[in-house]
Amino acid sequence: MIKSKEKISLGLRENWQQFSLLVLVNMMVGGMVGLERTVVPLVGTEEFHIKSDVVVFSFIIAFGVIKAFTNLISGVLADKYTRKKVLIWGWLVGLPVPFVLAFAPSWNWILFANVLLGISQGLAWSMTVNMKIDLVGKKSRGLAMGLNEAAGYGAVGLTALLTGYLASYYGLRPQPFYIGMAYTIIGLLLSVFAVRDTRKFAQLEALQVSTDETEHKPSLWWVFKETSFKNKNLFSVSQAGMINNLNDGMSWGVFPLLFMSM
Repeated sequence: MIKSKEKISLGLRENWQQFSLLVLVNMMVGGMVGLERTVVPLVGTEEFHIKSDVVVFSFIIAFGVIKAFTNLISGVLADKYTRKKVLIWGWLVGLPVPFVLAFAPSWNWILFANVLLGISQGLAWSMTVNMKIDLVGKKSRGLAMGLNEAAGYGAVGLTALLTGYLASYYGLRPQPFYIGMAYTIIGLLLSVFAVRDTRKFAQLEALQVSTDETEHKPSLWWVFKETSFKNKNLFSVSQAGMINNLNDGMSWGVFPLLFMSM
């Protein structure tokens, strides 16, 4: 049941202020990934004199594996503790990342920062998606998802471009990572003081669903099997998402090499 006395309704127009705020927050979440896309591989080769490409790009592996597992459990955590709390936890975990990247004394510290970043992204990005979908309801889920991804990945690209410029002008560290410090502080403050939890919107939509559809509450294992193996449509979506992220990861390696050849 919805206990709040505040009258709420689903829709982008009805909730455009919170929706826009979540877009802004997600841009900062995405910017945290773009923060290291250009610079970190160069730190590995030029500052820590790492010769192996596999070792240099091990930070991508650390980030990707941790983020995948965190994505898997973020929904469970949101149901138990609310979306806003999980979003805030994501920013808290990510708070040390730009400081570690800026001043890390060894490559192992860079890997540690990427473990934290993977957890942070898995929590914060997932919650900004879910909260937007909560606000708009089922009729505008595709639009909400599209705006979320456009904002997040747009910020990835712009931040990568900006950090690359700063690195070419000031050096690899620490100046390019000051952007990330600003992202984490502003993102955390907005999440704590401006973002409102959207659970009541999800509850409102659930009340509009027929009883037959809500009798069965699927477990995490059921969802995993359904989306990964059993349902052909969901399987194709999951496969496309995996390929997209592999593509995204490959670009982490290509962009710095192009930057080095300029």
